[in-house]
Amino acid sequence: TTCRNLATLFRENGIEWDKVNYFNEPFTEKNLGELIAKTGQRPIKLVRGAAAAGITEETPDADVIKAMVTDPNLIQRPIVEVGDTAVLARPIERALEII
Repeated sequence: TTCRNLATLFRENGIEWDKVNYFNEPFTEKNLGELIAKTGQRPIKLVRGAAAAGITEETPDADVIKAMVTDPNLIQRPIVEVGDTAVLARPIERALEII
């Protein structure tokens, strides 16, 4: 998977990192909103299967975040956060841009 490939990339480059499994440590609307804000993108850009979930470009951002918190399977991953910046690491090499 992409997350495992990212972990391999980090190990190969000697990058220390902390993994957060948001199924075990669920997001709140507040902390997910803050993380998404660090990407500089609208929440819908980090949704997997938006159309199937009934989410469109017109869906208010707060409603998108609420849906993502309710169903974490909607969250595209991995999201890499470094300080005040975050990036959806697809492809995984995008993570290297902020490290």
